[in-house]
Amino acid sequence: QVQLAESGGGLVQPGGSLRLSCAASGSFFRLNTMAWFRQTPGKRRELVARITATGNTNYGDSVQGRFTISRDNAKSTVYLQMNSLKPEDTAVYYCYADLQYYSGTSYYTGDSWGQGTQVTVSS
Repeated sequence: QVQLAESGGGLVQPGGSLRLSCAASGSFFRLNTMAWFRQTPGKRRELVARITATGNTNYGDSVQGRFTISRDNAKSTVYLQMNSLKPEDTAVYYCYADLQYYSGTSYYTGDSWGQGTQVTVSS
């Protein structure tokens, strides 16, 4: 029902910056919390940053002060500005959305994941 399309990943040198975008499309009533997670081989997916529909944010300890999450509700898009990147930030980054749907008679919730975008920090 909902597709999350990520963009903006790539290769960057240590200390550099990247900006990830994730646009939601499809049929839904409202986007609630949106978030970015990341995962490296052999490790669990970890929360990078989360933003509620009203703009409240929280971050993983390892990215606090370097990454900024934001959203544009009119465009159904969430962003992740990543500064001062480190090699340990290398991972596949996944967009996540908690959504509300309307069936025509009732509301219900669900969630959706993007396909992931690779971020590599290396000299």
